[in-house]
Amino acid sequence: MAEVVEVLVPGGKATAGPPLGPALGPLGINVKAVVDEINKKTASFNGMQVPVRVEVDEKKNFTISVGIPPTTALIMKEAGVEKGSGEPNTKIVGDVSLEAAVTIAKMKLDDMLSYDLKSAVKEVVGTCVSLGITVSGKKPKDMLKEIDSGAHDAVLVG
Repeated sequence: MAEVVEVLVPGGKATAGPPLGPALGPLGINVKAVVDEINKKTASFNGMQVPVRVEVDEKKNFTISVGIPPTTALIMKEAGVEKGSGEPNTKIVGDVSLEAAVTIAKMKLDDMLSYDLKSAVKEVVGTCVSLGITVSGKKPKDMLKEIDSGAHDAVLVG
């Protein structure tokens, strides 16, 4: 029976310490080899928390699958901010373009509850509300109204 370990690690900077080391140690595999492999696979997500799944079979072989970082992490990276606003309705900390929101929605589409790109983009824009990040210079709620009215259908329907 294969053992599975699922953890969130910093992209490209996983260590043998918690949460990985204590979870992998009892499985009898080379933790350093696993950590090195994870760091290689998550290097492009530097600075973001990345979901990682490690499967270990009976012969002590391991396979690593890397998920996509949370939507908030992708938005914050795109906006160039370290953390969201403490007062999202009054203090704006960054801006992302609608095109960036579309790109994030395409990356996350399989993990979202949305059935189409338009509603997935609305989920991403909705996340911007709580982070205090504007979309193409507009308040996220105003952008949601524009999306609902069909003003951006050329970008969103595809």
